[in-house]
Amino acid sequence: MIPEERKIQKLFRKGCAEYGLLEDGDRILIALSGGKDSLELVRLLAGQQRIYKPRISVEVAHVLMDNIPYETDRSYLSRFCENLGVKLHILHASFEEREGSKKPRCFLCSWARRKTLFSFAKENDFNKIALGHHQDDILVTLLMNMTFEGSIQTMLPRLTMEHYPVTVIRPLCLVPENLITTVAETEGFEKLKTACPYEQVTRRQSMTEMFHRLEEMNPEARYSLWNSMRNIHKDLLP
Repeated sequence: MIPEERKIQKLFRKGCAEYGLLEDGDRILIALSGGKDSLELVRLLAGQQRIYKPRISVEVAHVLMDNIPYETDRSYLSRFCENLGVKLHILHASFEEREGSKKPRCFLCSWARRKTLFSFAKENDFNKIALGHHQDDILVTLLMNMTFEGSIQTMLPRLTMEHYPVTVIRPLCLVPENLITTVAETEGFEKLKTACPYEQVTRRQSMTEMFHRLEEMNPEARYSLWNSMRNIHKDLLP
């Protein structure tokens, strides 16, 4: 095991303990996009379900967007999950662009995916959905909302949904992206065959670059931002 994988496992366990992400009896549906982050999340939770305490069970769902021209290697995802001993479900979704709507395709696509996952989880008695957002994702989202929306909000490590009987968890919440990148390269994770054609039109890439510039100015920037977020969300982030 390479040092980066050990660090990821340590931060994974810390995040799960600190935010109460895993509990006895959990049936967890892991959202597998096919990217490095969700692949690593599947590996971690597949290993966790072999541990006696807390006793959890996990399955995986991959959502195919029927009206978005991108491609994943489903045979690779199937082999990946089979080798880890977890069941893979292939789900289908799509979205409708209404005339005059100001909501971008990325928002519509994301919501269609989530709705499909939530409905599947509810119908099959999963009480939690695990998403592969890492610490960089959470902090970049915080910066985006502050810059463009005027709000100090972001993706939380744990969020109970209002209209679905499921809780969304992000077990990679304390894991920096660079650790996952190194592990993915070492383990030979396969990339998407064709990336989404719309992802480059979002502001996220530009804000990610800005986040890295902040880290160049101050190597402790991510931890300062994280602590600032905890101070704002004291009721949600213990």
